[in-house]
Amino acid sequence: MSQKVLITGASGFLGYHIIQSAIENGLEVYAAVRKNSDIKHLEGLPVLYLFLNYEDEEDIAQQIVAHQIDFIIHAAGVTKAIRQDIYNKVNAGYTLNLARAAKKSGRNFKKMVFISSLAAIGPLPEHHHKIVEDSFPNPVTAYGRSKLLAEKGLADIDLPVVILRPTAVYGPRDKDIFIMLKTLNSGFDPYIGNFIQELSFVHARDVADIAVKSLLLNEATGIYNITDGNSYNRYQLSDITKRILKKKALRFHLPMPMVRSLAFVLETTNGWLKKPSVLSREKLHELAAKNWICDISKAKRELDFLPKFDLQTGLEDSIAWYTKNNWLK
Repeated sequence: MSQKVLITGASGFLGYHIIQSAIENGLEVYAAVRKNSDIKHLEGLPVLYLFLNYEDEEDIAQQIVAHQIDFIIHAAGVTKAIRQDIYNKVNAGYTLNLARAAKKSGRNFKKMVFISSLAAIGPLPEHHHKIVEDSFPNPVTAYGRSKLLAEKGLADIDLPVVILRPTAVYGPRDKDIFIMLKTLNSGFDPYIGNFIQELSFVHARDVADIAVKSLLLNEATGIYNITDGNSYNRYQLSDITKRILKKKALRFHLPMPMVRSLAFVLETTNGWLKKPSVLSREKLHELAAKNWICDISKAKRELDFLPKFDLQTGLEDSIAWYTKNNWLK
């Protein structure tokens, strides 16, 4: 009889890749989605759907028992919100409700994997060092603070948990880094300020595979940084993309004061409309950070994490998908 995994955030970009990996590893997948979620891309996959009330621990526990769920991979969350309390409610509160429900389910629940973020630790202020799992946390965004709050709360719940902290995740179906690819495809290569940056990336499939693998390694618990293991300067994503697309793009640097002013205008305008801004002054702390490089030796040692994609092969895979599906023309 197949073991059963509940995957939250199943309708999202990363959730899709986690579902694929779980199916390939012989798990029976229950996808937690909202009733208004777009799940057309999941059609044809052997997936059963659950509608969870994340504010009701008892209801979640009952569903875990009713469907005999063995594992949970929690990838649901909010990446854009207008206030810190919204981030905290969704990214921390709902995570802890889910974990407490799993503990409360009263059966031999095996393990939960929580998809946190490197944003929970925040970037390093200087170069030539790497972020490690026990680096002093200094998240620079409300999103990062909410993920850190979730991590701290999980430490107080007696439940086997693996916490994965992926860096910037990209791959087929991603819409965030895709904006950069689309801009490059249009002939523009813009940057915020003119300074040295060290960046890290990870392909969604590598995150998905290690999330599923973490479930099946009986002794694995704890916190793990997840990147492709490499360090990139701020221009490498652009340079690789242009070579793959065989396109030229005008490279230019926008002065930081100009970008801050733009962020303020967008924040104010979106504040009136009561919706989150794509660019905010706080987000600039993340976008303009000097060092996002982290050490993945713990994940390699304890989880046997061997990323399949570096930025070159990952972008080739992603751009091929975007081109095939007419996202890039």
